[in-house]
Amino acid sequence: MNTKHSATPKKFGVHTSTFKASANHSFGGKPRFAGKKFNNTRSRFGGGRPSGKKRFGGERIDFSRFIKKGTLVEEKPYLSKHAFADFPFNPQLHKNIERAGFINPRPIQDQAIPTILTGRDVFGMANTGTGKTAAFLLPLIEKIYKTKGQAKKETVLIMAPTRELALQIESDFKNLAFGFGMFSVACVGGLPIMKQIREIKMGVSFVIGTPGRLRDLIDKKVLDLSTCHSVVLDEADRMLDMGFRDEMVYIIGKTPKDHQTLFFSATLSPEIKKLTEHYLKDPAFISVISGETLKNIDQDVIRAKTKEEKLEKLHEVLKKDGSDKVLIFREMKHSVDSLAKELHTLGFKVGGIHGDKRSRERIRILESFKKDHINILIATDVAARGLDIPDVTHVINYDVPQTYDTYIHRIGRTGRSGKKGTALTFVPA
Repeated sequence: MNTKHSATPKKFGVHTSTFKASANHSFGGKPRFAGKKFNNTRSRFGGGRPSGKKRFGGERIDFSRFIKKGTLVEEKPYLSKHAFADFPFNPQLHKNIERAGFINPRPIQDQAIPTILTGRDVFGMANTGTGKTAAFLLPLIEKIYKTKGQAKKETVLIMAPTRELALQIESDFKNLAFGFGMFSVACVGGLPIMKQIREIKMGVSFVIGTPGRLRDLIDKKVLDLSTCHSVVLDEADRMLDMGFRDEMVYIIGKTPKDHQTLFFSATLSPEIKKLTEHYLKDPAFISVISGETLKNIDQDVIRAKTKEEKLEKLHEVLKKDGSDKVLIFREMKHSVDSLAKELHTLGFKVGGIHGDKRSRERIRILESFKKDHINILIATDVAARGLDIPDVTHVINYDVPQTYDTYIHRIGRTGRSGKKGTALTFVPA
């Protein structure tokens, strides 16, 4: 049943940093370190040669690219052009912003909010944790508020690649839309579809969901997007990576032609560029991708010959002082479960998430990790995409990632907010 949303504040925080615009990086072809000698370079773990190559199902990666000493970079404050008070929001929205603990806009918020308020299409390049959720929610809440009282209600559609990200966006919406009488529905797989159908029929202003479940609801003739004049694709690059292109195109095709489109992506791949050219009209291009974070991360490899040696070396890392909050990536779902079981047997507080876990179970484990009830989270890339988890001290690639882009995305979960981080990758001895 639809109920009024609580005002429990969710802080987005103000992260001050110097941000640099950048295009998508290409890591294919000849390795960056090709031709350089590493005879005198040894890994901290297991010695041996640092170089090596991997090409089984993924791209060719030189293992030496996983070794780099981090340098703590002092972050320079971002000087925003606006204060939140400058934005022409309803007084209630300003109250909600203050309650949420916002002080100065983050770069993506500072640049995107004024543009979105004009009704213009936007392509934003931004990573997880840069405040982009509030960057599109705040102006869209204001937009829907202004349409209140009209004969036909306008709705907002927000698409996200994973149920966790969709539920996180809805949680942020509930805090920021408090007091407006606006309702939302999270259309995600793994949660009861009948409850979602009931909420849609009762009337919602914001439809937030994953492509698969949204398409199911459209096909069942439950979800009507004919009044949807605002479309947000969050983490559009990951939706394409996950094979949702057809669903994305189908769903967008069910909205009016004159809708405002907001694309957010961490990369500008040829496929993303093609989509933006097709769906965005005269868009504003905003980039707050920062390469500075990776400078804060110590990167190294751990060599292991056998499965037993690999687990033993992982055990050594996890026992060390400073391994306070560890995110471990695995390639396969069953591998997540088996490693979680092994670490639990060794006495660690650990949880695992992947696509086959029930939504409620995934939510429970993530909350336990965020609140430090467990200090080790094992996940596949799909399950962990889009999650903003603060204070991760270590990212461990227990399996070599398929691509260097994936590696960069994974290790970016640590070394944030001016803190030092550690990224370790297990490679064959």
